[in-house]
Amino acid sequence: MLSIYNRRRIVNAFNLTASMLTMAFGLFWLIWILSTLFIKGFDSLDLDLFRKMTPPPGSDGGLLNAIFGSAMMGIFGTLIGTPIGILAGTYLAEFGQRGWLAPTTRFINDILLSAPSIVIGLFIYEMYVTKVGHFSGWAGTLALALLVIPVVVRTTEDMLRLVPNSLREAAAALGAPQWKVVMLITWRASKAGMMTGVLLAVARISGETAPLLFTALNNQFWSSDMNSPMANLPVVIFQFAMSPFEDWQKLAWAGALLLTISVLGLNIIARFMFKQSKTSQ
Repeated sequence: MLSIYNRRRIVNAFNLTASMLTMAFGLFWLIWILSTLFIKGFDSLDLDLFRKMTPPPGSDGGLLNAIFGSAMMGIFGTLIGTPIGILAGTYLAEFGQRGWLAPTTRFINDILLSAPSIVIGLFIYEMYVTKVGHFSGWAGTLALALLVIPVVVRTTEDMLRLVPNSLREAAAALGAPQWKVVMLITWRASKAGMMTGVLLAVARISGETAPLLFTALNNQFWSSDMNSPMANLPVVIFQFAMSPFEDWQKLAWAGALLLTISVLGLNIIARFMFKQSKTSQ
């Protein structure tokens, strides 16, 4: 009969080995995917990518209009979604201790966090695109804004709850009204964490394809008109990767590499800022 100590050592060794093997299995596929992306993406990366428009089959071209369209919709989507998310998260953390509204809002926000992005795209298509009668950059912006809001709400609420109540009580003892306590004390104390949430939201919407297929669609030409169909990187990558033309497939690899690098950079910055905010509290 094995002693309890020996049994625990065997179980611990088995669990540790299984954990290491599953981690190695996951890392193997991740490294394979990233290495393939970097090899094929760098092979197709050149200056024309940032100087020329998406080409017809058999012609040289780039992704300038798609990069511009993604940047425009991402910026406007962030500008629309961020204030709403910060205000809603502030209400949940600072004012929603009683009543039914805060728990209901939190529950709906959790549903939006886990909702497939294609559902958001279909919602905007039904509520906006069908009403105006055409695809547009504004429709894509609204879809991306709806994806930004729940991420910012959750991170804002979590960061504000990390602020010690003693800071609020000290400000209130000096006669500061609650709105000043929020703006001058809690927001300032958690601004790095709130910015982290915004960066994470931007990283999430950067590669979203499904909602843009139903809202912004695509445009082969340069267009700064947000009220018309607008090119964007995710949809161009999807369409070019599915095409039988080799030159389009190369552009798809290059665009996928650009998105991966940008999302990776945003996540690194967000994690660094979150680490700084935790050490400063």
